[in-house]
Amino acid sequence: MLTQINLQHFKCFENLELPLAQLTLLTGTNASGKSSVLQGLVLLHQTMREHEWSKRLMLNGSTIQLGTVLDVVDQVHGRNSFEIGFKDDETNHHWTFEGERSDMSLLVKRFAVNGNYRQSPDVLRYLMPFDLLRDFGTPLADRLRGLSYITAERVGPREVYDLADKQSATVVGAAGEYAMSVLYWGREEPVLEGLTLPNVASKRFQQVEARMATLFPGFAMELQQVARANAVSLGLRTYADTDFLRPVHMGFGLTQVLPIVVAALSAGKDDILLIENPEVHLHPAGQALMGQFLADVAQAGVQVIVETHSDHVLNGIRRSVKAAKLEPEQVALHFFRSRNMDSAQVVSPQLDRFGNVDAWPEGFFDQFDKDANYFAGWGE
Repeated sequence: MLTQINLQHFKCFENLELPLAQLTLLTGTNASGKSSVLQGLVLLHQTMREHEWSKRLMLNGSTIQLGTVLDVVDQVHGRNSFEIGFKDDETNHHWTFEGERSDMSLLVKRFAVNGNYRQSPDVLRYLMPFDLLRDFGTPLADRLRGLSYITAERVGPREVYDLADKQSATVVGAAGEYAMSVLYWGREEPVLEGLTLPNVASKRFQQVEARMATLFPGFAMELQQVARANAVSLGLRTYADTDFLRPVHMGFGLTQVLPIVVAALSAGKDDILLIENPEVHLHPAGQALMGQFLADVAQAGVQVIVETHSDHVLNGIRRSVKAAKLEPEQVALHFFRSRNMDSAQVVSPQLDRFGNVDAWPEGFFDQFDKDANYFAGWGE
């Protein structure tokens, strides 16, 4: 498990050392750096996956497009380089990247792991010098290459969905664009132990369908390949007495949640799952259930990092802790604030075993209380 991410002179951070847990929740004000934490992971994932032998960190690819060095270097304290580091239970990996401000990639200027470092290494694989990769880096490289990243801008209802090649359909894609491919090719694969719902076949398709039904009662689906085409059609329903309908005729939330469920139930132990705004288009009760689902995924051994603005997602996680489905130390909460404030950029409240939060800094899911006080005549 990754236990910490370090970002120096990256985006809005002069220096960030952020603890990570089995389930990490990032929240805070808009434009405060939450997405930047995810992007640090995704940049490494993208380069390792698409440019195996590259000596440069690629800022633009099929997963994420961040522009030029000027766009990603901290414009207050940085110049033309930034650093990304990770700690896990056994190793500490650290990269220094450097480039001209108009470049769309950065050279690996320095790589270090557990005190062993290489300056401007000549030969890299997965952004690591070959000898250090062999001795220290393979588990981290595998986890970063295989992570799943789902943005808030997910693919909506479609008449048909592209069917990717079986060998390449291993992640659902940033917009969930490959979710139906992952589900179609892996429909007979077993789901990670600890995530299977009872009284349902342990195969991925049946478990995805059953898990969706916990969020959308009566949910059922069919997935069929379109004849003589690299595409599949998706049929949905939420009532047993109706035929399957095209996704465009169903609630928008179904197709927004489905890629998350597919990614989670396709993951293996120690895989990494990054999700932006899982609450999109969900009713508050559904948002709370999503929080509980993500807690189940984390408890099964998948490392989950989620960015959210939903207090209902948080409360779903808290309920799982109180129900002893997840230990308090398995959850990390981080509240991000603008760097312009005269206070810490990140505050990290703690949970106890009853799901109680030990501190509620200003702006941390307190808007409901502020509004309630206003209507009661107790505040502005």
